[in-house]
Amino acid sequence: MAGKRVEKYERGTRSYIMSHIRGENTSIETLVRSFLFAKGLRFRKNDKRYPGHPDVVLPKYHTVVFVNGCFWHMHEGCTKHSMPKSNVEFWSAKLVRNRERDIKQHAELEAMGWKVIVVWECELGKKVREERLERLYREIVGNAVGPDDGAVDTERENPDV
Repeated sequence: MAGKRVEKYERGTRSYIMSHIRGENTSIETLVRSFLFAKGLRFRKNDKRYPGHPDVVLPKYHTVVFVNGCFWHMHEGCTKHSMPKSNVEFWSAKLVRNRERDIKQHAELEAMGWKVIVVWECELGKKVREERLERLYREIVGNAVGPDDGAVDTERENPDV
């Protein structure tokens, strides 16, 4: 019996478990949306009008946010992404397709003038979560200058300019 791998699940159980993994409103998506809402940002979620149905759409900032699971979107160099050891051909084809689809959809959104931000599951671990969410907020609002941002409107202040 040496060399025979012991299955963690009975035959068919893994397929059942994987089929029940949600694609929307995951815990990491909810975490990101709650943070952005608490910061005063208003957004649409999973808007089907855009390629890839972004997890968060912020029209005011012309920005979309994808909250990606490291396994499902093949986060390179991440410890949370590893290829399953069974049914390798199926999984590698599926995950590569996911990654290629993501690249295509992000390019389409950028061509439409949208800023695309990806937040990875591993970036939301307890030790690094707060810093990543603050950085996300800055990435979204960083270039926006409104009347309350302390910026001076040079056309109103100095009409000769």
